[in-house]
Amino acid sequence: MKTSKTSRPSVTPWTTSSPSWADSLTPDPLSALLEQLGHDFTDPAPLLLALTHRSWCAENAGSRSNERLEFLGDAVLGLVVTDHIFTAHPEMPEGSLAKLRAAVVSEPTLAAVAAELGVGACLRLGKGESASGGREKASILSDAMEAIIGAVYVDGGPEAARTLVVDLLADRIDLEAMGPGAADFKSQLQEILARRSSGAPAYELSDEGPDHDKRFFARVRVDGTVIGEGEGRSKKLAEQAAAQAAFARLTLVGASGAASTDHQQNEQRNA
Repeated sequence: MKTSKTSRPSVTPWTTSSPSWADSLTPDPLSALLEQLGHDFTDPAPLLLALTHRSWCAENAGSRSNERLEFLGDAVLGLVVTDHIFTAHPEMPEGSLAKLRAAVVSEPTLAAVAAELGVGACLRLGKGESASGGREKASILSDAMEAIIGAVYVDGGPEAARTLVVDLLADRIDLEAMGPGAADFKSQLQEILARRSSGAPAYELSDEGPDHDKRFFARVRVDGTVIGEGEGRSKKLAEQAAAQAAFARLTLVGASGAASTDHQQNEQRNA
């Protein structure tokens, strides 16, 4: 997911400005983070700042923290998510839109995204904060994620920031929009199959399209029979969609079977 056409510098500029920090990033999680973000920074300074926690500044006089970028990123994130869900869900009422946005921009969601990207390993933390597990703290990861969004906005402009936010959060928006429990359809399917003493569900995955715009397709089988299919922008979303389809099918069949039994019992009583 490239948000800028500018080539990344061949030499990592921040290595010379902070060798001890950069040298500790082995095997180069910073490069891995850049690859995951998909944005080619023309100036690495905003990203370095986005990864700098205030605890680092307390131990390094004259340095600045990521708090201003966090402030900017928070505003950008809110606007992009609001615009995305407003456009994607034209029939959704205001109250539901507000709940959806709140869930997507929440600390747990942003911390999970940051953890998946490997942000924690790249953070500049003070010795005490680092020793106390700061790289895994949800509040620090969430704040850093907002700061990174702010850094992309500063370096690449509004469109680069919009692309980053949508790429990182689109799947989570889709899952949240399905309603409460949507992210747990695989567990719900497992439970209903267990109650019916059926076999365990087995998922099959396929994909198509280029790496930057890939679509995933999933089938769920029980005892060799396909009972649900789905697709999505990620393997997880495709499997959830397949599980949702299978769950809906099984509950519909169950309801139809119960209705048929009731009908037969009524006929017997009326005979």
